[in-house]
Amino acid sequence: MRDYVKRVSEMLPKLSQEQLKTVLNSITTENEMLDSILESLSTGLIVVDRKWKILKINKIAERYLSFMYYSDEAKGENLRVWEFISEPEISEFLKKCADEDKTNVSEEFTTTDSIGSVRFLTVSIFSLVHNSEMRGNIIKIYDITEKRKQEVKLRRMENMAGLTNLAAGMAHEIKNPLGAISIHIQLIQRAVNKKRSTDGMLPDKKLLEEHLDVVNEEIENLNKLVMDFLFAVRPVKAELTLSNPVKVLSNIVEFFTPEFNKSCVSLVLNAPSNCPRLLIDEKLFREAVINLIQNAFAAIKERYGDSCCAQENQPEKKDMTGKIIITVSESYDKILIAVEDNGTGMSGETAARIFEPYFTTKANGTGLGMTMVYKIIKEFSGDIQVKSEQGKGTSFVLSIPVPQTDRKLIES
Repeated sequence: MRDYVKRVSEMLPKLSQEQLKTVLNSITTENEMLDSILESLSTGLIVVDRKWKILKINKIAERYLSFMYYSDEAKGENLRVWEFISEPEISEFLKKCADEDKTNVSEEFTTTDSIGSVRFLTVSIFSLVHNSEMRGNIIKIYDITEKRKQEVKLRRMENMAGLTNLAAGMAHEIKNPLGAISIHIQLIQRAVNKKRSTDGMLPDKKLLEEHLDVVNEEIENLNKLVMDFLFAVRPVKAELTLSNPVKVLSNIVEFFTPEFNKSCVSLVLNAPSNCPRLLIDEKLFREAVINLIQNAFAAIKERYGDSCCAQENQPEKKDMTGKIIITVSESYDKILIAVEDNGTGMSGETAARIFEPYFTTKANGTGLGMTMVYKIIKEFSGDIQVKSEQGKGTSFVLSIPVPQTDRKLIES
């Protein structure tokens, strides 16, 4: 089309009125075809000039970004593209790119549509170049909601594969209470039958109560096992949104610090000020981190007991013997969150089994806490590693990917 227009422009003085009319019709038809192609794209597309004023936009882009009051009349106003967008985070992103003159960048956002459903969008900015000259920018908007949903389904299928081991553990755990109940019921029956064959009186009340107390206790244990099992096998219903993990961690540290300081345990957060947002469920992320922190606190108390609070009556001399340090760092396309303590530590054998269902070193533990932490982190497409040394402490490292776009953008 470009070559055609160039040739026509060179021949313009020689063309008759009919020929000019034919040329204009051809150009009009071509432009209408280009407009149709633009409107048929499933990708949102906005073309802006050097001042970020809109030159061209398709309907899908308006729908994805919830455009406000954009019309043909608004085109003549001195408004930038971000002033039409109702999503504050996307609007701020575009304005920041304009202020810093950034192109070939991309970022992922979560939005909510008119019926309250969460959608995931990737907004990318490319340079608009004509005749080797920068003429503006092209903004592309991709809807990756279905891709994210498929990732969640795949993770849940992987979680279902682990139910076999969980069910086997449940069957093993349930044997002991059932065996105890059976033995004590047999003892009661034997005592009753013996009395019936002699004086016909009921067995001694104390004897019956002792056996029945054991039966009731084991029934409670069974009920707890069943409830824990149901909790463990229940699918993790993660509502994934782009969130700042440092903000969540800061709130957790602020909440626990006063209580831990009373026990001479310091809780410290080391994190960058500009941490990338992660695709997580804030509630589940908080639950997983709190579980790790409480385990760290218990390990410190197990190692030091109450001796670390010997100076409790002398606050000015109080020494924080116990230490829990949360460190956030970035490694390539992942965010690493390390939770370290100087507690009692674990043996290599214990560390290797820490995420197994029903495995616990605590007298009253269910053995499902770390299993749930593992499930939650996997739901975020992440991973968790543990390093520990007996008598020195333990470190759990959560690795959660930073959301990436479908394609890598090459710097200009």
